[in-house]
Amino acid sequence: MVIPPEFVTVSEGHRLAVRRGGHGGVPLLLVHGFPCTSLIWSHNIEELAAAGFDVAAPDLRGYGDSDFAPDGFYDFAAFNADLTGLMDAFGWERAVVAGHDLGAMIAIDLATRHPGRVDRLVVLDDSMPDLPEAFAAAGIPPGTPKPAVYDYQRRQGLHADELVAELDTPERRRRYIGEFFGHRMWCPPGAFSEADLEVLTEPYGDADRLRASFADYEVVMGARPMSAPEMTDRPVQQPTLVLVGPDQVTLGEHVEERCAIAYPQVVGPFWVRGAGHFMPWEKPTVVNRAIRSFCGDLLARHADSRGAL
Repeated sequence: MVIPPEFVTVSEGHRLAVRRGGHGGVPLLLVHGFPCTSLIWSHNIEELAAAGFDVAAPDLRGYGDSDFAPDGFYDFAAFNADLTGLMDAFGWERAVVAGHDLGAMIAIDLATRHPGRVDRLVVLDDSMPDLPEAFAAAGIPPGTPKPAVYDYQRRQGLHADELVAELDTPERRRRYIGEFFGHRMWCPPGAFSEADLEVLTEPYGDADRLRASFADYEVVMGARPMSAPEMTDRPVQQPTLVLVGPDQVTLGEHVEERCAIAYPQVVGPFWVRGAGHFMPWEKPTVVNRAIRSFCGDLLARHADSRGAL
């Protein structure tokens, strides 16, 4: 079921579109990545709400139905200014934060930039802080570049306007996004039906939305200024659950060894067989049960506190 978004003001004149469920439960923030929107969490929100969470899945600035960046920034600090503003609007002091792809890196930055706001972290791929010296000291070799896999990164980061000009119809823009769920092999063959792709690619039919989604890649490639330095250069101190789908060509190397350093309180990584990069959609039952189990004590404590009222 697709939950319609509500619009929440996170700073003066700036709103995020948010899909919600389970008001009053344990705060849980679900952060999407590229080429997704909050729609990627469509199979998670209701079940996690039923488990006792107060679930919020926002569209990041510029994505889906959210407002475009009022200041032109699409970096981790800017995304997280919105997310902490969202938490403030909900009256959340702290939250469990689950992230996927770009959303995982935003969540990692959030856990370090605002440690008092993140209770626990859930990472749904092999994203982790950038710790080359610590990894090298542990004998972990640097990753092997995959230029054929990441060709899109160069085009989106260095030639964004030209790429959007080539994708000059809604159908072409949606087909381009749909390729990430298909022949680019980010997931097992057949993981997404035509009906799935109709839902997931619809927001990207708009040229301005597609262009905004390329902005973070411009940041990665050094072609766009940042509002503040990234804070992904240190281990995450909060308890962290890591789930990894092995059926994706984007997967890095030495994931277990890196996780042990990047997340000193890591649970996992656990490998979810038959899943690729888009685990919230591909394996929602596994994701939902894993988050529920990881936060079982928080859910029990919250239920006890409500029962005592």
